[in-house]
Amino acid sequence: MNTVKINSNAKVNIGLKVLSLRKDGYHDIVTIFQEINLFDSISISINPLGCNFNSNVNWLKNDKRNLCITAYETMKKKFDINGINIDLTKNIPRGSGLGGGSSNAASVLKGIRQLYNLDISDNELENIAAEIGADVPFFIRGSIQLGEGVGDRLTPLKININGKYLIIIPEIIINTFWAYSQFKKNLDSSLSSINFAGLSIGKTISLDMLKLFENDFESIVVPTYPEIGEIKEKLHALGARYASLSGSGSTVFGIFNDDVSLNKAFKAELILFSITTRSPSDISTLFNSGSCPVSACIYNGSTYRMLFSMGITRRFPLVILEPC
Repeated sequence: MNTVKINSNAKVNIGLKVLSLRKDGYHDIVTIFQEINLFDSISISINPLGCNFNSNVNWLKNDKRNLCITAYETMKKKFDINGINIDLTKNIPRGSGLGGGSSNAASVLKGIRQLYNLDISDNELENIAAEIGADVPFFIRGSIQLGEGVGDRLTPLKININGKYLIIIPEIIINTFWAYSQFKKNLDSSLSSINFAGLSIGKTISLDMLKLFENDFESIVVPTYPEIGEIKEKLHALGARYASLSGSGSTVFGIFNDDVSLNKAFKAELILFSITTRSPSDISTLFNSGSCPVSACIYNGSTYRMLFSMGITRRFPLVILEPC
């Protein structure tokens, strides 16, 4: 095999409880990771001369700050492999709470395993992923999992959270280190599983039950960036059965029952987001005409279609997704 191509999926956090500060400087957390079908594209091929990285964004370099490079170097230390070429097409915004960098690192690990036909189980690969970053192990298997510890202690969940996901990505980059630093050092670890108890035994989660799942970062992020709280409120007003910050933000997402309720949200004039959209039936016409400025994208299955809008004063990418 000469080249491996991988879709590097994003995730959202359905609820996130921040617990006590650990001795290593991290916080224990409890969260549900839900993989979604918004993804970066990664192509990996053998390069006998070392590791070469290319991307469609200029803020990712071929150095150790790049988790793709860290993933390669971690694997090279453990296994007898040559260099690789990594070609990354970014679609997941950085600093958005969607786990793009962690997902890319996990994809490189999986790609190297496949490219070099390494006899490594998913469990072993998750242990390697944990050396790179707290969220990286989740992306080895993806799907929907309960995350504990720093997010690296994972339990696959036999639950189904149906619905259409509307993702709002404000043009705000939130520093995760800053967000965690705002929590008090001694948090009440007894809260660890109030909203998460029993999930691992396979309970069905309805959209009404999701209201119990809260993200503790909202108490930190919303006072500093009040527009994020306004977006969440607007999603509820438009019919979302559940809305939340993802991770430490800045992405806010709403889960709607079905296409009908989601379309109602699109037909609304999203003045709060400074976007007035055309109705969903007009989207394909606008796309084909190419006459309007791009403000957002819809992702369905394996096809991107651009959602165009009029009267934009501030751009918020909108992405319609389904859980993987």
